[in-house]
Amino acid sequence: MKVIGYVVAVVGLVVIVLGSGFFGEIGFVEDNFLYVSGAGVLLVVIGAAMSLVAGKGKGKQGSEEVPIYEGVGKKRKVVGYQRG
Repeated sequence: MKVIGYVVAVVGLVVIVLGSGFFGEIGFVEDNFLYVSGAGVLLVVIGAAMSLVAGKGKGKQGSEEVPIYEGVGKKRKVVGYQRG
């Protein structure tokens, strides 16, 4: 999902560049450059949001188990686990 967001954002950047007329005028873009640039900005925002949302779901989420020890030094042994 994160990679798809990056691809959508890059496509949006390409659309913005084409809509700005940097490489010359293209038939359809010539009359509707404002709409094409707006669509590019929208694609960049959607792609960035997809990339950020995809990164939020992964992580520790508090389910990591931490060992509980009893004893000291070499006599120390694990007696259980606690979720951290």
